[in-house]
Amino acid sequence: MKKQVIPTFTTTEELYNFLLENQEENPLYSKVLKKFEYETELLKLQSQLVNLQNWISTEKKKVAIIFEGRDASGKGGTIRRFREHLNPRSMRVVALNKPTVVEQDQWYFNRYIKELPNAGEIVFFDRSWYNRAVVEPVMGFCTEKQYEQFMVQVSEFEHMLYESGTQIIKLWFSVSKEEQQNRFESRLNNPLKKWKYSPVDAKGQELWDEFSLYINQMFSRTHNSFSPWIIVDANDKNLARLESIRYVLSLFNYEGKFESDIDLMVDPNIIQRYYRMVKKNNH
Repeated sequence: MKKQVIPTFTTTEELYNFLLENQEENPLYSKVLKKFEYETELLKLQSQLVNLQNWISTEKKKVAIIFEGRDASGKGGTIRRFREHLNPRSMRVVALNKPTVVEQDQWYFNRYIKELPNAGEIVFFDRSWYNRAVVEPVMGFCTEKQYEQFMVQVSEFEHMLYESGTQIIKLWFSVSKEEQQNRFESRLNNPLKKWKYSPVDAKGQELWDEFSLYINQMFSRTHNSFSPWIIVDANDKNLARLESIRYVLSLFNYEGKFESDIDLMVDPNIIQRYYRMVKKNNH
């Protein structure tokens, strides 16, 4: 058997060009090339997130980014990429457990109000008050009255936040039924990820249609001009991460944004506003 000679490279550019030229000969090269391009682009976008955070801190802006979606849609992994290089002093991740006995008797939004961003801060919500719009009614964790009350109040609540200077960015991570099942199986077969599989996950496939019904109701009743729903096609996790960061960056005119050569035009095949998605699907 002919011994394979492994080339050496002095720069990443040499490595990239080698992979590009030889990807057709070896499928592994193509896979490495794709990973290389993803990591390179991610690092560029993350450097811009640092600039954005500095601007938010200096200008005393208040930004809340909501990550919602079906189970195993990649919300947690995307949040990790957002926060990886940010200053923890002006950034928080909020992932609340189920309400305590005391919280169950409070106004539903109470437990979230105290987690909202202060001036100069970004808060990432790994699930949010929208639990009551989808998960809770499907799983029987709230009454019909509680659900309807929430649906009436939530847009008013968000409008008050908007008027008080809090910018809410609502991201919904969408996956196909088949992809969700594949990710559930991957979790169960990975001893480091088994903890992610919950009783709610177990119902994800069985109650797919019920979840779809409440998801569509949530979009139609809570999508508005001051806090629109942004749908992220998350079947490809890497693309979803890149385009989510790109979308958030595109919303702000922070210092250093226009000095960068990074393309901040989001891919419309990955990122869509809710009403555009509906219009497209109706055609």
